[in-house]
Amino acid sequence: MNSGRQEPDAPTKLVGFVVGIAFLFLAALFVGDKIGPDAQATAATPHSDHGAHDDTTASAAVPAGLQATQDGYTLSLDRVVVESGADVPLAFTINGPDGAALTDYDVVHTKELHLVAVRRDLTDFQHVHPTRDASGTWSTALDLSRPGPYRLFADFTPAGGENITLGAELTVPGDYRPQPPSTPNVTSSVDGYDVTLAGAVVAGEESTVTLTVDQNGREVTDLEPYLGAYGHLVALRADDLAYLHVHPEDGPPGPTVDFIVDAPTAGTYALYLDFQHRGVVHTAEFVIEVEGNQG
Repeated sequence: MNSGRQEPDAPTKLVGFVVGIAFLFLAALFVGDKIGPDAQATAATPHSDHGAHDDTTASAAVPAGLQATQDGYTLSLDRVVVESGADVPLAFTINGPDGAALTDYDVVHTKELHLVAVRRDLTDFQHVHPTRDASGTWSTALDLSRPGPYRLFADFTPAGGENITLGAELTVPGDYRPQPPSTPNVTSSVDGYDVTLAGAVVAGEESTVTLTVDQNGREVTDLEPYLGAYGHLVALRADDLAYLHVHPEDGPPGPTVDFIVDAPTAGTYALYLDFQHRGVVHTAEFVIEVEGNQG
């Protein structure tokens, strides 16, 4: 039955098809131009032995945590978008140069792998230790009650290899209201503890910072070992969330804990100190300005 609607002729259909293809091509170009460092780094990283030396040299120049792939190892999340919740399950693998899930790790700071999650506005910091099954799949749960973009960091050392920190994006849909940038602070109060940070950090140098822990106005001198030391410090560059390798110094169980910090550039950094006292782990947060190297 003729409804009165006129069907487009063949030339009109052909023009519409060509226009559609052109639109998809332009969209692909736009997405490629806007792609983040993870995908760019992954695409640029060869997975064969050919040219491996050049790949290692290039990746070494990139600060830790900015790539999902480095030296042939890839952080692969089971999903990159999750619903918000207080106990959200997450699974992932570290795939090796052969493409298979890595199952052989060195133990560093008492763990095979450390997972750090932080919202892009530097809030909601979490440091957890997933469990690994025989197939190489890691599993854990995160508190993702607040929507927004999160950055995940997997810090690990392949057996007999060098330490690697890989990063990946995780999105929690919802009403994301980023917090304004924090002003520098060298004191932090958490769970009845007051923690003070002392020491200047200079870009391109190994700098020592000292954290002092007090409780109710008294110095805490009985800190308990946590991850093989009396504190664990994570430092992130505020601009791009580059992940710094920070090393604890040997010392007494408080009230001070020293760390060696190696910041690649001047700028604003967020520092998160995990320390354990009376069986409970607490996290103190700081924001510092790293000075430029005048030499």
